[in-house]
Amino acid sequence: MTDRSIIEVVDKQLKAYNERNLEEFLSCYIDNVPVLAFPSQKEILEISGKAFANRYKKLFENSPNLHCRLVSRCIEGNIAIDQELVTGFNGLETKTAVAIYQIENGKITKVWFVKDI
Repeated sequence: MTDRSIIEVVDKQLKAYNERNLEEFLSCYIDNVPVLAFPSQKEILEISGKAFANRYKKLFENSPNLHCRLVSRCIEGNIAIDQELVTGFNGLETKTAVAIYQIENGKITKVWFVKDI
């Protein structure tokens, strides 16, 4: 994959996230995508695998002002590392996040969030 095709995938999912377009958002990921904490590699069960689609469905429904602003991005091989600022999370919350996306064949196949669990 080229850097451009990796950027297209992560940009598409970011745009769908900001539009709260669940169908378009999910189309960027493999089914039952694993979501892990980094660096522990522990699976984040409430948003991983089969829980992924339901988690984002509820988030989009409960967050009418949800918006993620990309602060910075690094691409290395088939990995995109995004630093993000999320506002309107579950209504009023503002959160910072670092998300690491593994992309294969035009889909996100694994996600890590830098998180201490």
